[in-house]
Amino acid sequence: MRAVSEAVPASTRPAGSSRAKAWLARHILTVAVFVVMVVLFVFFSITAEAFLSVDNFFNMLRQIAPTMIVAVTMTYVITTSGIDLSVGSVVALSGSLLAIWTHAGWDSTLALVAVLGLGLLIGMVNGWFSSYQGLPPFIVTLATLSIVRGTALLVTQGYSTPIPSESWVTVLGQGRVASVPVPVIIAAVVVLIGSVAFSRTPYGRYVVGLGSNAESLRRTGVNTRLVGLVVYIMSSLAASVAGVLVAARLASGSSNAGVGFELEVITAVVLGGTSLLGGRGSVLGTVLGALVLGVIANGLVLLHVSPFYVQIVQGSILLLAIFANTRLFSRFGV
Repeated sequence: MRAVSEAVPASTRPAGSSRAKAWLARHILTVAVFVVMVVLFVFFSITAEAFLSVDNFFNMLRQIAPTMIVAVTMTYVITTSGIDLSVGSVVALSGSLLAIWTHAGWDSTLALVAVLGLGLLIGMVNGWFSSYQGLPPFIVTLATLSIVRGTALLVTQGYSTPIPSESWVTVLGQGRVASVPVPVIIAAVVVLIGSVAFSRTPYGRYVVGLGSNAESLRRTGVNTRLVGLVVYIMSSLAASVAGVLVAARLASGSSNAGVGFELEVITAVVLGGTSLLGGRGSVLGTVLGALVLGVIANGLVLLHVSPFYVQIVQGSILLLAIFANTRLFSRFGV
């Protein structure tokens, strides 16, 4: 006997199935990167003897803390369909100036505030040209990448500058609270604030709206240009914080710091499921993406693999992430 009907009306389909499909469509890349992280964690746990040690775990987190901090704010930037290529240069200039000013006898707190203020200023420049003047963010931030890196080389003359041992700012990179490195605590706070703001505040919805349909958002009365300006300020300010953490950890500032940093940050964001076309982002996915990069870099070092392979792997991951980003979103109709 033939089946009475081969099709099930939409009204009679299980609601749970539809909800599950909708959830999977929204979080497919986040789930995928979580699975990848678990696989890598198991692999390196078996092949690298010291991988599971507590000291190695905290060391890995301390090293990826600057990346995670900037990646959280880069999630906002890319969700608006923008990009910020200048973050690596801001890391270099911020760390260099912090070292130079403290070495010259400035009060450490004043030097720190000045460095963060400079990061805010660079973000305002990026945001003003991109959001208020309508220039492509790629071109704007590529230009500031060159300007800021050149400024870092100019003020340092290509040399590293030590941070005085008596300066309290070294605690930001080397200190611990209950055995947890201070950079990890700072990164955790940024992740928490960034996640809550992205998913539970009107501004987070504006960021998504700006990337998905800016004109519709503007017609609701939202100042879309201001929304765009703020994401670039956040990005550069976070890069300044990252520069401070890197310089404080190494107890010196260098104009060569942060080379390729923007690639690592963008890879973490895209790997975590944020769409390069804008309108869709995931802070949780970004955190997982940063962790994947950290696990790979740490595991390869413990296996005595040449550090040059790390960049090759990161570039390959970025290419695969972009491919998966576009194909999986298209496959699930999102």
